[in-house]
Amino acid sequence: MYTENFNLGSNKSRVDDIRWLCSLNESELDFLISLKVMILRGAKKIGSKAIAKNLDLKFLRALSFILMNKLKGHLEVMPGSIGSSSSSLDNCKLLNFDIDTSFESLSIEELDMYICSEKRKRVFSM
Repeated sequence: MYTENFNLGSNKSRVDDIRWLCSLNESELDFLISLKVMILRGAKKIGSKAIAKNLDLKFLRALSFILMNKLKGHLEVMPGSIGSSSSSLDNCKLLNFDIDTSFESLSIEELDMYICSEKRKRVFSM
């Protein structure tokens, strides 16, 4: 079972992280995974094991929030139709630290049922 395999325990912070990950769509998960891979490659290239060791979900979440806000700011000042696409980023869950209301009340068991085996591999590779 999922909770036995990944030992979520009752750590509220960890469960909230899982809830947040579950609320992300595929492209947002792809972005987080790519960001992690890029950071790990950079750390390996410069020989910094400390960066790789301290890279956790909280750090990735904060970094993605900063990067997406920067992108949104750049899109807002662009003239033409590109500038209007910044409003489409308002629905991006990477720009929101709050857990989606549809996921905030899910228990560990409900999260287990929600996560399909394909998404499970991607979420826990984080």
